[in-house]
Formats: sequence, C-alpha cells, structure tokens
Amino acid sequence: MLPIVFDVNAGSIVLVGDGEPVERRLALLEAADADVVVYCSKPSTALIEGAGDRLIRRDLCSDDLKGVALVFGAGLEDAAASDLAGMARDAGVLVNIEDSKPLCDFHVPSSVRRGDLMMTVSTAGRSPGLARRLRRHLEGLFGDEWAERLEVIAKLREGWRADGLGLQEVAQKTDAYIDQQGWLS
Repeated sequence: MLPIVFDVNAGSIVLVGDGEPVERRLALLEAADADVVVYCSKPSTALIEGAGDRLIRRDLCSDDLKGVALVFGAGLEDAAASDLAGMARDAGVLVNIEDSKPLCDFHVPSSVRRGDLMMTVSTAGRSPGLARRLRRHLEGLFGDEWAERLEVIAKLREGWRADGLGLQEVAQKTDAYIDQQGWLS
C-alpha cells in the first residue's frame, strides 16, 4: 500500500449502494468537500434526505463513469459489489468496495481532521476496528486547537519560503517553533 492524499477537486466521485454504509461514506466524502454523485435504484428515506439532488435513482451504468476519478460501493450484495468493481476497473476508475479487500484498488484510512490537518491510520484493510481505535486515541491527543496551530505554522512557512529559505531550513525552523510553543511536549 502507498499512502496518498487524494485531491477531491481532481475529479468527480461516485457512490453506489444504500443504507447506513452508504450514509457513512457520504458523510466522509462531504467532510472532504468532495463532488459526489450517489446512485441507488431504491434509496432509503435517509439516503434521499442525505444525498438530496446528488441522488440518481437508478443503477450505475458504464457510461456514467466517464470523467469519474473514484468509485465507492457500500451496502451492496456480493454479486452487485463484484459487478461494480469490474465495471469501474474496465473503465480505468479506481474502486473501493466497503469490507471487501479483493474488490478494492485503494483503502480509506481512519482519519482525524482538525481543519486542514488530517492524520490517518490504515491497516491496509486488515483490521478496520484497530484503525478505528487508534483514530479515537489520536482524537484525544490532538484537539480542535490543532486547526489554528496549522494556520499559524503555515503562515510562518510561507514567510520563510518567501525569504528564500530552502526546504531543510524551513523544516528546522518548523521544528524549533513547535518546540518553542511546546505543542508536542
């Protein structure tokens, strides 16, 4: 596995399925400000309300995948999940089927968000429960104040780079500032 952070502005995202698993995925994608379209032929009331005008009340077809960057499937029967993964892969689109490692081209780590600061934990799909517990631990260690701390250090970094400092010097100044503030002690 290669940990990367995907820019959700790089392409549209499709979510397929129904029920609580899709609602969770939709909430995750909304938290990332993703442009997401939801496909479900028989959506629950909660999905209708949650997805709003992003909901398309029919099954996904291969033509729907043009220009799509990622496909997520959740709350699907095994055959439908397998078909979705095959359709996405045939279209050259990366796919993630919840709780089905063989049908995933990527995994979504458990994450802690504090503004633009995002910390993630992944077990490469082997133990989502462990990742979830570690995420809860990180949530306790890194409170909401870290969003503002990132803003402060980002502004300092911009200034240091504008002053012509190289990456190594900026890294040293960053470490010194964090130590001076006692953020990690």
